[in-house]
This record gives sequence, structure tokens and C-alpha cells, in this order.
Amino acid sequence: MPRAIPEFYLHSRPGSGNLKLLLLDEPLAALDKKLREHTQFELVNLQEQLGISFVVVTHDQEEAMTLSSRIGVMEHGRIVQVGTPREIYEFPGNRFVAEFIGSVNLFAGRPSADQPGQTTITCHELERPVLVARGDDPPPQGQVWVAIRPEKMQVSLAPPQTAANWTQGVVKEIAYLGDLSVFLIRLRSGKTVRVTRPNVSRFDDQGITWEQEVYVHWRNTSPLVISA
Repeated sequence: MPRAIPEFYLHSRPGSGNLKLLLLDEPLAALDKKLREHTQFELVNLQEQLGISFVVVTHDQEEAMTLSSRIGVMEHGRIVQVGTPREIYEFPGNRFVAEFIGSVNLFAGRPSADQPGQTTITCHELERPVLVARGDDPPPQGQVWVAIRPEKMQVSLAPPQTAANWTQGVVKEIAYLGDLSVFLIRLRSGKTVRVTRPNVSRFDDQGITWEQEVYVHWRNTSPLVISA
């Protein structure tokens, strides 16, 4: 039985007096992609004009992010996190939310050192430690998950000049999607990571191809530590 339970997305307008709700259950499911994207913004404009709270049920994550001012993610019929689209995506409260909303690379690990504003995590699937900027958050304890979104990773042919936050692997799959390219890279540990790169130029100046050894690296502000 799949774990994913339909999400409920709430787009509300405060201060509108008596509360009115419009329930929309998969309203755009039958539309093709371009028409669906156009209609999403039409629904947002309609909601703003009417001042009515919309409750939208959808399995389309991009649709949910576009339509909502608040998102509620459900697991086994229970709401596990509520927040803005940015909060849900950038700061998921647990592993389920991190995996359910968007794509994510997850690494099991344990804190091995802590400094003011930064924690070092050792992950057995990565050859080098992961440095995580944590701001004022308390340092993590025990078993944790390090979550890194694919667009927050970079791939290159040359090794980074740092002691942490990078690893090596071999390119196994490449998907060109026009606005971005997707790389599936198998690490030496056997784990496959997903990296996305925006195609800001019409020319491929890096020349990365299949079965090529590459380096995957990221900033210390990119990972998120989630309690196991």
C-alpha cells in the first residue's frame, strides 16, 4: 500500500469576514500541461478577486506550490506539517515530507563535530564529511538524515579545493529537459544521487557525458539535517 496520502492545500485570504470555503478536488487533472499551467494562475487571480478560501486536493506538487499560500502534507490520514510552499520545500519537518515534496538526496549519518553555527556530519555513503550551516538551531544528536535538493548540488570535471562537501561518482544517466538537465550519478559507495543543472547557455561548455567520472559538490547552506 503506498504511503502517499493526498495532500490538502489551503489558499486563504485573511480578514475577509465570514469564512467561505471552496473545495476543489483535482480541478485541473484532465487538462494538458500548458493549459493546466495557465489555469493555475487564473485560479489564483480568481481567489484574490473573490476573497474566498480555496481548499485544493491534488497529487500534482507543482500545482500545489503554485496555487497555495499554505500547504498541509498528510501521512496516513494525519497532517504532519503545515507551512508556506517555501517552508515545506526548504525546511521539511521529517523524512517523509522531504521525500514527498520534490526530489531530494538523503544520506544517513551522525554528527561528528560541532562549531558555532556549523555542524559536521559523517555519512557512510560519502567519502568526505558534510558541513552543515545551522544558524541558531541546536546541534543535532544521534542518528540523522542529511537532505540535499538536486538543484543545490553542482557537478564538475575538476575536484573542488575543499576538504568537505563533495564526493566522486560516475554519470549513469543524463536527461535534457530544455530549461535544465538531470544527471544521475553513481557514487563509489553504490548510492545514486540526482543533480539538476539549469541550462543558462545554449552551448554545453562542460561537456559532461555518460560513464564519465565527475565531482559532485555543494555549499554548507545547501544541506538540511533531519532527525531520524
